[in-house]
Amino acid sequence: MSAPTPKIRLRGVTKRFGDKLVLDGIDLDVAPRSSMVVIGGSGSGKSVLVKCILGLITPDEGSIEIDGQDVLRMPSDARDAVRARIGMLFQNGALFDSISVAENIAFGLLALKKATRAEARKRADAVLAQVGLAASVGDLSPAELSGGMQKRVALARAIAATPDILFFDEPTTGLDPIMGAVIDGLITEQVRRIGSTAIAITHDMASARRIGDRAAMIHKGRIVWEGPAESLMDSGNPMVDQFTHGRREGPIQMELRR
Repeated sequence: MSAPTPKIRLRGVTKRFGDKLVLDGIDLDVAPRSSMVVIGGSGSGKSVLVKCILGLITPDEGSIEIDGQDVLRMPSDARDAVRARIGMLFQNGALFDSISVAENIAFGLLALKKATRAEARKRADAVLAQVGLAASVGDLSPAELSGGMQKRVALARAIAATPDILFFDEPTTGLDPIMGAVIDGLITEQVRRIGSTAIAITHDMASARRIGDRAAMIHKGRIVWEGPAESLMDSGNPMVDQFTHGRREGPIQMELRR
């Protein structure tokens, strides 16, 4: 019996910015309805990798398949339809200050004309409840919320359109350990409830093990290890072990930035 087609498949993805090689032939498979955590040091290529999958950056070489179709070679309207099935939780929430919480959550639904204003508000109230917030929070502005509440609202916005694919960029940044665990729990609950495929970038190893089924490490634009997320702290790979345990000595050396 053949293995199912990966939800996301990358082959030979390469990206340069001038003379700087940022992604150096990335190969990665993410299975349907699973969560992949991507780790790596600053400047290793994690964010560029995600931006390539999202279509915000075009790779110089390689292929990016979603459900077996190469999105880089699709007509623009088909590519836009694929992107409309993706939800994103940004590192700092990226909520719009000038509109209410409910309008933030419903923004994508209204922009894509997937709902009327009344329907969008009803959906916003429903997803607020799913992340543990009262419907009345929808009438507040983002500036009136704590950091943890802003993360919950950002998660509500990411799941509002019931996306096929979810991306999480440093979901626990700026949160205390308890609130970080709460957000991770909400992420895993919602991913399972929706049945989405998820990719998360994180430096938080506790978070990585809580939300990931599998994990991959990027170093100098290459995948140097992939395996179960539960094995991150005892992978047997010297680079992964140095990174996850925060060891100063090891194969990864700090480089001077030019």
